[in-house]
Amino acid sequence: MEHMEFSLIDTIVFVAYALAIVGLGLWVSREKEGHQKNAEDYFLASKALPWWAIGASLIAANISAEQIIGMSGSGFAVGLAIASYEWMAAVTLIIVGKYFLPIFIEKELFTIPEFIEYRFNTTLKTILAVFWIALFVFVNLTTVMYLGARALDTIMGTGDGSLLIYALIGLAFIAAAYSLYGGLSAVAWTDVLQVALLIVGGTVTTVVALNHVTPDGGILNGMAHLYDVAGDKFNMILDKSNPEYNNLPGIGVLIGGLWVANLYYWGFNQYIIQRTLAAKSLEESQKGIIFAGFLKLIIPLIVVIPGIIVYVLYVQPEGTTIIPGVVDVFTNPDGSIVYDNAYPWLIKVFLAPGFKGLVVAALAAAIVSSLASMLNSVATIFTMDIYRPYFNPNATDKQTVNTGRITAAVALVIAVLMAPQLANVPQVFQYIQEYTGLVSPGILAVFIMGLFWKKTTTQGAIYGVLASIVIALLLKAPALNLPFLDQMFYTLIITIVIIAGVSLTTNPYDEDPKAIHTTADMFKTSPAFNIGAYIILIIVSVLYAAFW
Repeated sequence: MEHMEFSLIDTIVFVAYALAIVGLGLWVSREKEGHQKNAEDYFLASKALPWWAIGASLIAANISAEQIIGMSGSGFAVGLAIASYEWMAAVTLIIVGKYFLPIFIEKELFTIPEFIEYRFNTTLKTILAVFWIALFVFVNLTTVMYLGARALDTIMGTGDGSLLIYALIGLAFIAAAYSLYGGLSAVAWTDVLQVALLIVGGTVTTVVALNHVTPDGGILNGMAHLYDVAGDKFNMILDKSNPEYNNLPGIGVLIGGLWVANLYYWGFNQYIIQRTLAAKSLEESQKGIIFAGFLKLIIPLIVVIPGIIVYVLYVQPEGTTIIPGVVDVFTNPDGSIVYDNAYPWLIKVFLAPGFKGLVVAALAAAIVSSLASMLNSVATIFTMDIYRPYFNPNATDKQTVNTGRITAAVALVIAVLMAPQLANVPQVFQYIQEYTGLVSPGILAVFIMGLFWKKTTTQGAIYGVLASIVIALLLKAPALNLPFLDQMFYTLIITIVIIAGVSLTTNPYDEDPKAIHTTADMFKTSPAFNIGAYIILIIVSVLYAAFW
């Protein structure tokens, strides 16, 4: 089967997508007559988002190139076990919606560092604000741009890097065209369209690829064949003999470090949590969280299954469609395998003209929506936590919004310049998790103790967050040979013990003067939230029971 090149109809579909997104973003965020955009309008979408926009926007901010390309690559390398990141995230969202959001929304926060100032002090808030800006710009933005541009180069070009710089500039331009002007409302409302496109495009890719797994064709035939010849790729819990055990350490995934990664990401990550703070009400925000949880359950079907399909086509067991040249696409001269080529290759080989343009538009949608979310969050943290307190406490609405726009523009330029410098990494999704895993356990420990233990002191939090990085680095020692999710779990537990120890020895009171006071009523949730949560928990339990 020959590669189908990117045709005129594909280009028309792709350009139509770009124009539609930019047009929609500018239209929904236009300034009403006589109303100057203020900080709440720009950074929190006027606190007017409905549940379905919040849910869609959460997923659009989350699913990006590293997710689609990276998780498909991990599907090729590991199999369905990598879906734990998605399915456990659905459970994590329930916890965030029930126990974290009520406190954040009651405090009327703009940013997560603001909570640190409210609960601890300004110094710790500023340290974390600077850290988060650096992480978003130098890790998240840069990686998303690089991976996205590389994928577009592979699908729309020859994969030799000749289109890389054009793809980088194109993605940056689309994201900047509406998000810099419109702020969070432009980002959130366009995300609804982006997520719809992502699910349609992803489903088309999976269905078409399944239809080509065997010479006889048929979607059910394809799925049955995958299960027959690659049954080990459908194990959710890996045993120690599996070469990928270090990335997904068996039962430790369910009761250990994955909780650290997920609670940090979904609960205390500015570019994720920001859209929940922009809800009409707490109840609306919680319904949005449940909607996002249901979408999370679908994601592995459209990103992990394609990776398993490519694995089977690569290994070519008996009864599989033979595709000439497939081995060369994934094998380096030194014999190593380029897992992250899986999804772009699938699109290029199997999708007909028109559909290819649709799926590439869906991929671009995933990239652009994440870029726009990160840009908006960098702008929000810099403006609200650094510019206003330190440089211009009396900033007007116009100055505040313009500072946000300039900050986002600078962050984007830095990411475009840095992205081409990224070296090849075999599984980028795992790499990002591991890098973030150095700092996330300490920050999560500070938040959990600050939220739920009244005796926690500022001193305890600062000692804990600094010690956590040292602990994380020590646990990385080759002699220990610990999977990185286990490292994260142990780092969290040790950091909590340090925070508790320092707090007990430095706090003469029964509770810290800045302690958070909660009541049982704060955590009461609506029937819609409760029913949705139970359904998600049942589905996740069934999935793990079926694919254990």
